[in-house]
Amino acid sequence: MARKYFGTDGIRGRVGDHPVTADFMLKLGWAAGRVLGTGGCSRVIIGKDTRISGYMFESALEAGLSAAGVDVRLLGPMPTPAIAYLTRTLHACAGIVISASHNSYTDNGIKFFSSEGTKLPEEVEHAIEAELDRPMVTVESHNLGKAERVPDAAGRYIEFCKSTIPLTLSLKGLKIVVDCANGATYQVAPSVFDELGAEVVAIGTDPDGLNINQDCGSTQPDLLTEIVLDHKADLGVALDGDGDRVIMVDHKGNLVDGDELLFVIAMSRLQEGTLNGGVVGTLMSNLGLEHALQSHNIDFSRANVGDRYVLELLKKNSSLIGGESSGHIICLDRTTTGDGIVSALQVLAAMIKSGKSLYELKAGMKKYPQRMINVPVSKKVNLDDSAVVQDAVKSAEQRLAGKGRVLLRPSGTEPLVRVMVEGEDAQQVSDEADNLASIVAEAV
Repeated sequence: MARKYFGTDGIRGRVGDHPVTADFMLKLGWAAGRVLGTGGCSRVIIGKDTRISGYMFESALEAGLSAAGVDVRLLGPMPTPAIAYLTRTLHACAGIVISASHNSYTDNGIKFFSSEGTKLPEEVEHAIEAELDRPMVTVESHNLGKAERVPDAAGRYIEFCKSTIPLTLSLKGLKIVVDCANGATYQVAPSVFDELGAEVVAIGTDPDGLNINQDCGSTQPDLLTEIVLDHKADLGVALDGDGDRVIMVDHKGNLVDGDELLFVIAMSRLQEGTLNGGVVGTLMSNLGLEHALQSHNIDFSRANVGDRYVLELLKKNSSLIGGESSGHIICLDRTTTGDGIVSALQVLAAMIKSGKSLYELKAGMKKYPQRMINVPVSKKVNLDDSAVVQDAVKSAEQRLAGKGRVLLRPSGTEPLVRVMVEGEDAQQVSDEADNLASIVAEAV
C-alpha cells in the first residue's frame, strides 16, 4: 500500500508547503505518540540539524507528543546517526530527526528511528498515517507527557564514535580537514578526530540557520579540496547537513566517493578476516566497485536506492557492509545506520593498519566513467509508461554494447528524475546522458 506522506527517507519538503508545516508537525507528533504509545511507549527523543525551521518543528512535535501522553527528551542539534545511537542507549521507544539532510535550509523533514536504532518498519509508518486522518484528542492533564533536555548528548556520541576503532589506534601525525557543512556535526565531528590525536582543520562550523550545505559539505566539496591542498593535509572529510553521509579528499586533492570508501572498508575487513558475507551497493553504484570486489571473490549485490533498502538487503544476505555512491555507508559491525563520522573512522583505521595513504588504498578500484543528470519534474512520473523514453533507453543500451549501464530513477526525496549512464568511454557516456536527459525532460 502506497504511503501518503512518508517517502524513502521519511517526510521531506519545502518549509511552509504541506506537509512541512507547523500544524502538520503538531498532528504528526500526536499521531506518532498514539501509535507508539500502544506498545507502552513512554519516551521519545528528538534531535535536529541547524536549519532555522528546526526550532519551529521541534516545538510542534514536542507539543503533539505531550498531547498524546508521551515524554520527550530534547537533544538539540545532533547528527542523525547520533539520534539512532541515543535512542538505543537512552532506552527510548523511538527517535525523531528534524532534518532535510543535504538539501538547502528552505527544506526540512522528519525521520523516525525505532527503539533498535533502525528506520521504522513501513507498517508503523502506515499506522501513523492512518492516525493522522483522525481528530486530535488530548489526554487528560495528569497523563500529559513531560519534556526535558539531555545535556550530555554530544559527549555520549563522541565517545561512541571513538569506540568504533581499536583503542590502540591513534590518529597522531595525521592532518585532517573536516567540513561539517554548517550542519548537525559542527560540534561533535572536530572533537572526535581531535580527541583521537589528529591535527584538525575544521570548516563549515559556523551555522546561522540559513547556511547549512551552502557551498560546503559532501555535496559541494570544492572548498574542502582547496583547503586540503593549501594546508598540505593528509586528507579531507566532508559530511552532509545531518551527518549520515561522508565523502573524502585524498592528499592530492582527488575526491573519494562512497563507492571508493566502501571498497576501502571492505578490503580492510577482508584482510582482517571480519568481512562476513558480501557487500551491498545500490543500482547507482559504479560498475568499477562491483568488478573490483569480484576480483577479490567478494560477492556484490545491488539494492534499490535508499539506505532503507541497503539495510534490508544487508540483513537478507547476512552481510555487514553496504552503502551508496553518495557516501551513505552502513557498517553493521559498528552501528545500526549510515554514519558519516564512523565511516570516516573506518577508512582512517584502514590507512593506519596498512601504512598506506587514502590515495594508495583507493587505487585498487578503477571507476568507470559515470554521468548523472537531474531532470526537474513538477509531479510524480512513471517513466515505464513513456514509449519514447523506453525506446531511447534501449537504443542507448545497444550502443553501449554490454559495456555500460543506463538507469532512470525518480528521486525519493526531491522533485527530480535522475538520469545515469556509465560505461568504458567517457565521451560516449556524456553524450548518451545528455541525449537521454533531453528526451526525459521533454517527456515529463
